[in-house]
Amino acid sequence: MNEDRSKPTERSARVDGEDDATASKELRRAVAFLGWGVSAERVVAIGYRAGVVVGAVVAAAAALAAGAVVAAPAGLAAAVGGVHAVHRAPVWLASLRRTRALGAAPGLVGRLVLRMRLDPSTERAVRFAGRTGEGPLAAALSRHERGCADGPTSGLRAFAREWTPWFPAIDRAAALVRTAATAPPERRGRCLDRALDATLSGTTDRLASFVGSVRGPVSALYAFGVLLPLALIALLPAGAAAGVAVGSGLVAGLYLIALPGGLVAASAWLLSRRPVAFPPPQIGGDHPDVPDRRGHALVVGCALGAAAAAVAARVVAPWAWPVAGVGVGVGSALFVLARPRRAVLSEVRGVERGLPDAMTMIGGDVAEGVAVETAVANAGERLDGATGEVFERAGRRSDTLRVGVREAFLGQGGPAADVPSSRVRGAIALLSVAAREGRPAGDVLLELADQLESLRELERDARRQLATVTGTLSNTAAVFAPLVGGATVALATGIDAADVGSLGAGAAAGADALGGGGLGAESGVAAGGSGAASDGARTGGTATLSVPVLGRIVGTYVLLLAALLTGLATGLERGFDRTLVAYRVGIALPTATATFLVAFAGAGLLF
Repeated sequence: MNEDRSKPTERSARVDGEDDATASKELRRAVAFLGWGVSAERVVAIGYRAGVVVGAVVAAAAALAAGAVVAAPAGLAAAVGGVHAVHRAPVWLASLRRTRALGAAPGLVGRLVLRMRLDPSTERAVRFAGRTGEGPLAAALSRHERGCADGPTSGLRAFAREWTPWFPAIDRAAALVRTAATAPPERRGRCLDRALDATLSGTTDRLASFVGSVRGPVSALYAFGVLLPLALIALLPAGAAAGVAVGSGLVAGLYLIALPGGLVAASAWLLSRRPVAFPPPQIGGDHPDVPDRRGHALVVGCALGAAAAAVAARVVAPWAWPVAGVGVGVGSALFVLARPRRAVLSEVRGVERGLPDAMTMIGGDVAEGVAVETAVANAGERLDGATGEVFERAGRRSDTLRVGVREAFLGQGGPAADVPSSRVRGAIALLSVAAREGRPAGDVLLELADQLESLRELERDARRQLATVTGTLSNTAAVFAPLVGGATVALATGIDAADVGSLGAGAAAGADALGGGGLGAESGVAAGGSGAASDGARTGGTATLSVPVLGRIVGTYVLLLAALLTGLATGLERGFDRTLVAYRVGIALPTATATFLVAFAGAGLLF
């Protein structure tokens, strides 16, 4: 962000006596943007302390598991990684939040343009756009507007300078809006149209560039985080059969710590590279249609998890019950917890889908001289679905209570009071202005309908472009990886059974040769002993990583892949929204669990 916001933080750091040179400019800017109330230097100090603790813990664990020779480098690597993670976390979180914020840029510029069409005053347009929006972008515009309240400027130029490094098109749009304020009426509309087009085309170009550049990293993540590890799992039974001892601790550390940690780091890097996100409206826990279902989710998760564990232990294999219990239990709990918010989100999306049609009807009526309140009631009668219901109730409230448009929609008990959508609230704010302006506002409302439709098309295009990337990740998380993992464990079971059979055959051959006597007997003893020793080595290698241990490690890795890849796909497509991530992970975990167990059982019939 701009330097003005970081100055109070820097002053407080100097008052505390900390060295302000220890924090980078990027870290200071990120901490100030997040508004944590702590200085960047404090974050640096916490990072060093966390690195010492993590390094000591990892060094001690490595010394117990592998000896003192491995402990020192492992502890040093963990300490450096811990320090770097803490120092980079605010930068990553700030980048993620800016990505979500910039998704509102077309809507904010659209409100600026619409307000300028009613009244060519930059100050009023900035005030309207800032106060009718939500999120960091609208908050920054309002802050600059308040800072310039006693000056000759509107704050729009300072706002554009602040956000230009992350979204260059916003500087061009702001310049065109300022130009429109002083342009003759016949050229004003052209300037405003170009301002909105600049924002829309800038968003589209940046998303297209991101989709093109992200294919390579996603393919690498898919190859080295999914395909290659699953292929290596398939080699473990063969290595054990050949007498190569593979420790369960090594496999567990690789597949349950190293690989998931690498996937988390790669996912964070990919999400931080996303230039713009269109996150869904935030559904808070205080929403009246979102009950507190944490206890219910816990009960459902425990019950379904226990049932799945019992079925898996009886039908599939005794070792499979923890995988089935955790996968089904955690997934079910997340699904139950996120479902009410997902239902509210669907209702909000339903209202937003019908908003362009509503504005078209209202704009046409207002342009013909109909009062806005009457036009709202007429639109409610003509429209079906969630949007028609909201406008019909608002029309009845306005007629019964004799209140204005804003109060009819957003007053206590209003139909849109619990609709957390910036688009709906922005449209209602413009309707309130139209009620004061009268017939000239009709054309502006018609243009609002076009803008809302353009924004919907922009979001659809963005999801369509990203679907080629996210679709592979989602399918891999829920189906492909569990399928290969289950088949691999079944292969290990078949090889283990074959080893036991070959050991019995070697012992029988030795006994027959011993009964023959003479040199043949000695040869038979030698051959039988050699075969027994070889099979004993193979059995010992397999016991080092037994089938139950391998099955649980692979099953846990499959569940981690289901959660991580689903979260990454959702974050790339919609922005990292907690409701959508929890809902989709809640579906992916039971699906991956069932696929893994069915693949193991089905492949076991072949092997």
